[in-house]
Amino acid sequence: MSGRPLPCSPGEIGTLFLFERLSPEQVGRLCRDGRVEQFEPGPVYTEGDPATCFYVLIEGAVVLSRRIGAEDVEVSRTSQRGVYGGAMQAYLGDRVRQLYNNSMRVTEPTRFFVLPASVFAEVMRAWFPMAVHLLEGLFFGSKSTQAAIGQRERLLALGSLSAGLTHELNNPAAAAVRATSTLRERVARMRHKLGVIAEGPFSRDALASLIEIQERTAERVAKAPVLGPLEAADREDALADWLTDHGIEDGWRLAPVFVQAGLDADWLERVAATVDQEILGGAVGWLNYTIETELLMNEIEDATTRVSQLVDAAKQYTQLDRAPFRVVDVHELLDSTLLMLSGKLGPHIEVVRAYDRTLPSLPGYPAELNQVWTNLIDNAVSAMTEDGGGGTLTVRTARDGRLALVEFADTGPGVPPEIREQIFDPFFTTKPVGAGTGLGLDISRRIVVDKHHGTLRLESAPGDTRFQVRLPLTADTPSGETPRAQEGA
Repeated sequence: MSGRPLPCSPGEIGTLFLFERLSPEQVGRLCRDGRVEQFEPGPVYTEGDPATCFYVLIEGAVVLSRRIGAEDVEVSRTSQRGVYGGAMQAYLGDRVRQLYNNSMRVTEPTRFFVLPASVFAEVMRAWFPMAVHLLEGLFFGSKSTQAAIGQRERLLALGSLSAGLTHELNNPAAAAVRATSTLRERVARMRHKLGVIAEGPFSRDALASLIEIQERTAERVAKAPVLGPLEAADREDALADWLTDHGIEDGWRLAPVFVQAGLDADWLERVAATVDQEILGGAVGWLNYTIETELLMNEIEDATTRVSQLVDAAKQYTQLDRAPFRVVDVHELLDSTLLMLSGKLGPHIEVVRAYDRTLPSLPGYPAELNQVWTNLIDNAVSAMTEDGGGGTLTVRTARDGRLALVEFADTGPGVPPEIREQIFDPFFTTKPVGAGTGLGLDISRRIVVDKHHGTLRLESAPGDTRFQVRLPLTADTPSGETPRAQEGA
């Protein structure tokens, strides 16, 4: 966009604070190669367009905005003479993409001094070579530092992931190993029992009946209900009495297994009616091995299913098999993160999930959002356990207009008022030396604000600290690096 051209007065341009220390010759060149333009209310330039000009406000009023989803959100409004914006990184040349990092509009007739980006880059390099070198070093050094910090935080998150995953995998893996060892022993006993039955007084019809009972018993095991302690104890007593009354030894040992399989005295009565009394003991023993084998295989199945679920959760957490930018279910991300951090949460932290299941999926970078959740949960847990105690972590989701709200609330001591403005600063930490880097909240803020065009807020009082993440529910698919926040104006 261009405004109405006006005469350029070196005397006026030289009073702008950017140029007040330039020589008359330098100010004269600016007027020769630049221009003064007056813009009527409306846009001056648009975020994402090629950055072709550097603008300095002479008089009027400007508004800067950033694109968040389908909307432009105001980030600055000023009438201060001399503020600037536009192609501020032109001196870097082709080493970075020269795009406007925000949008500028004016709300009243406004005059700017306008310098083409190529001229701005040329005079910067010619008049301020040392400053250009310093700015280049600052710019690229900052990018390298941010990359290193990001890598460091990812490694820390990976450490939390590894610890949590190792803790969670250990239980089902150990259960599967124990069940497999016991199953091998039970199968050996079944082979022995089969030999005894083959040599015993079982007729062909009795064996057929016994096999049929075995199949029905296995089906019963698969559908066994979960009983409460009192009901289970009552059933065990009744079964033990029935077994003793029918002359079966060790009834007290068999009864708990039968109850776990969902069998009761009525079922055993049907077994007794099917086989002869002389082979009832052998039949019950055979069924006991069948039940134990089925229960052990169920235990192995549950353990291996749990391992599979943990692996799936780890993939969801790390997003190893997903596109970096996609539409995501925020609840899946939260659940996978909580699962990965369950070892860190421990028995002293109660987790409450207050999810709004009507919240739609949203566009974002899931692996990086999981990093944000990890940092915020880690901080909450540290706050609640620093004195050796515990507390409640509440993870809440809700819709806030066109934004999704994800809130992490803890019952810790809170953030003191005097440091609330510092907690998002790089390297600021309240944790003991060696326990924190001071990078987690800075990284989280960059991911939420810079990369997702959202907000990250803190509300804190003793016993009620809340970190609130708000993310747009709609956004354009990124075509490149997300623009950084505009500086200057």
